[in-house]
Amino acid sequence: MIATRSEGLRAVAADYVELTKPRLTILAVITTVCSFYLGSRGAVDFGRALHTLLGAAMMGAGGATLNMVLESEVDSRMARTRRRPLPAGRMDARQALWFGAALSIAAPLYLAATVNTLTALLCVVALLSYVFVYTPLKTRTPLCTVIGAVPGALPCMMGWTAARNEIGIEGWILFAILFVWQMPHFLAIAWMYREDYERAGLPMLPVVEPDGNSTARQVIIWCMVLIPMSMAPTLAGITTGAYFFEAFALGLGFLAAGLWMALRRTRPSARALLLASVIYLPLLQVAMLLNKVP
Repeated sequence: MIATRSEGLRAVAADYVELTKPRLTILAVITTVCSFYLGSRGAVDFGRALHTLLGAAMMGAGGATLNMVLESEVDSRMARTRRRPLPAGRMDARQALWFGAALSIAAPLYLAATVNTLTALLCVVALLSYVFVYTPLKTRTPLCTVIGAVPGALPCMMGWTAARNEIGIEGWILFAILFVWQMPHFLAIAWMYREDYERAGLPMLPVVEPDGNSTARQVIIWCMVLIPMSMAPTLAGITTGAYFFEAFALGLGFLAAGLWMALRRTRPSARALLLASVIYLPLLQVAMLLNKVP
């Protein structure tokens, strides 16, 4: 009996964790903390960094949960998402709604109390744009990918403002790098699962233009834009000259994966681009951290 109850509690806890889309939430936390370090002058304020980390984690978890609540019916039509807690019927939507709402309300309040008001306001913008703009638009237009990249990139800006209490050109550069990176990343996912998206009625670019010409063109364009954008931190005085060349080399590698996907337009080539994207971003962030201007 005790073992059965313990297993049941673990299953419930696992469902709550799944609601938060942990991989996306962890990405938001990592990018926030990296930007905080880059924005720190002198010794890092580890107390404020911890508060920023917790606020970003609550924001990511809350937004992801509310997104799952709103998309539960769509998720039930997709093979890759139908086993999530809500479409699978393992959790009541009201439970998830309260959980997501509590986290989403707590995040900006916590950041306002422990970090600063500007970071809290950016948190509100990220949550509102992700839940109430991007999520509804997923069923209406392929442009949802571009719009969704805005809340996806705001954690970078939040980390900077948490350290500096101002955005500045540096904050916009960090935001732009993550914004641009998301485009080939998400286009690779959309190409891999285009049949699933079509079955769910989501008009992603590979669904509305199945020949792949527009998808291939956009992958190449975004990968090319990312190269000079990723080098901009050196020009803004955030990183040293060594980073400038490291970013250039990483960008060329990412572009090569994009060109391969654009030419082949197969699931394996899209998967290769996806893999390249998840390798590229942490390597770029490590290069920034190691080459930060004192």
